[in-house]
Amino acid sequence: MTSVAPVILLAAEKESAEVTDWAARVGWVVGLGLFVALVYWLMREGWKWRGTLQSDLPALPTAPDEPGTARLTLSGRYHGSTTAGQWLDRIVAHGLGTRSRVELTLTDAGLDVARSGAADFFVPAAALREARLDKGIAGKVLTEGGLLVVTWAHGDKLIDSGFRSDHAAEHNEWVDTLNDMINKTETEGAR
Repeated sequence: MTSVAPVILLAAEKESAEVTDWAARVGWVVGLGLFVALVYWLMREGWKWRGTLQSDLPALPTAPDEPGTARLTLSGRYHGSTTAGQWLDRIVAHGLGTRSRVELTLTDAGLDVARSGAADFFVPAAALREARLDKGIAGKVLTEGGLLVVTWAHGDKLIDSGFRSDHAAEHNEWVDTLNDMINKTETEGAR
C-alpha cells in the first residue's frame, strides 16, 4: 500500500497551468474572428463581381399562362447553372447560382422550374438542347449519374442546369423524355 500512496499524491498535485496572459489570448481570438470575417466578405464580393460580369445575360423567361398538361414532374434540389460544357463556371446572374428546393414540370411548352426561396424560371421547348446524367456541377459532386443536367439556350449562351430528384430512379425517364422532345422539336423545325 505504501507504493500506491505516492502515485495518488502525484496525480492529485498535477493541474493545468494558469493562464497568465489574458490580453494575448483575447487578441488572438479577436484577430482570428476578424480574419474569418474578412475571408467571408471577400467571398461575398467575389460572388457579387461574378454577377456583375454576367449582367449581359437576358432576364429569365416565365412560364406561360397555359403551359399544357404535365408530361413529367420532379421534386428535388436545384444545384445551380453553369456555362455549358464548363462545369465549374457557375452562373449567378438572375439568381441562377442560388441552390434551392425545386419542382420541375415538363410540358409540351417547355420546362417549368419552380424554386422555393429563389426566382422561378421557364425554359421554352425550342430552347432545350440536351439532357444527360452527370456526376457534378459547380460546387456539387455526386456519384456517376447522380445529377440530371439540362442544357438550354438563353440569349446567345448555352447553359447547363443541374437537378437532383428526391428519387434518383426518375433521372433516366427524364433524360429519355427530354431528349425525345428535343429531337421532335428539331425535326419539326427542320421542315
